[in-house]
Amino acid sequence: MLSEFDIIDRYFTRPSPGAVLGVGDDAALIKPARGMELAVSTDMLVAGQHFFADADPRKLGHKSLAVNLSDMAAMGARPRWAILSLALPEPTVRTDEKWLEAFADGFFGLAQAHQVDLVGGDTTRGPLAISVTIIGEVATGKALRRSGARPGDDIWISGQLGDAALALAHVQRRMVLEPGEITGCLSALHTPTARVELGQRLIGLADSAIDISDGLLADLGHILKSSKVAAVINISEINCSAAMKRCLPRALALECLLAGGDDYELCFTVPRSRRKKIEMLSLEQRIPLTRIGEIDEGEGLVVLDAAGNTITLETKGYDHFHV
Repeated sequence: MLSEFDIIDRYFTRPSPGAVLGVGDDAALIKPARGMELAVSTDMLVAGQHFFADADPRKLGHKSLAVNLSDMAAMGARPRWAILSLALPEPTVRTDEKWLEAFADGFFGLAQAHQVDLVGGDTTRGPLAISVTIIGEVATGKALRRSGARPGDDIWISGQLGDAALALAHVQRRMVLEPGEITGCLSALHTPTARVELGQRLIGLADSAIDISDGLLADLGHILKSSKVAAVINISEINCSAAMKRCLPRALALECLLAGGDDYELCFTVPRSRRKKIEMLSLEQRIPLTRIGEIDEGEGLVVLDAAGNTITLETKGYDHFHV
């Protein structure tokens, strides 16, 4: 059976060219570039809560970092360093060498794509859980925040929403997807794409931003609360897949679209005078950027259907303590 130090040495000790000192000492040493401040975020994934215990370990390694990269994207930060902590159950098929090797491959594959160094972490025995802390850099005073939305701003989203939640509903047999729809939706659930470069390009264009991890209504609601503004959005303007369009307007599909979570797209607000710049950015990045509504004075979020009727959804988004 592998020891704690065997696991670290064999699977998680890699060169850290972007750090002063990486894995192997009591603490890592990192140094931000001149004129930069640090952006720091932590996410924990727990078996049975955020993923199935028998999840593909390679995809799980990818996702465990991707959700943190998405936080960096929302701030416009360049991700630089990560810290990984693992709680592993008693030796089973999930914690043998093949599982660890596949998990590490998924994690480091994405880390290398974004030039992120793993500089530390911890392992312990316990129910399967993964905690990643990510540290990035952003020019001093330039980070995107939730609190900058202003009345008159357009509300934009990147990519498509709802497919990850559709996939989960399908796996849980609450929804039936067509054979041709399953692969794309499962990919959205298990191997999300963090919009890191897009977030950096939004600095100087967007007034506010957030990543959509708990559902559009919940996360846009955070912007509204932090900015002390209101908003109106129209669901007919939300970019979604053919699978989602087929499933709408069923109540469960609508919930997946607006409140399902696990999208890891960006929601951001931009002065309407910059619409052309966002449209050009969409073409340059080859990412769909869709205008779905507008920031208004006051408080609260109004959701309209294609006919202009107000929609009320009881579930606003994912809540770890209300599931």
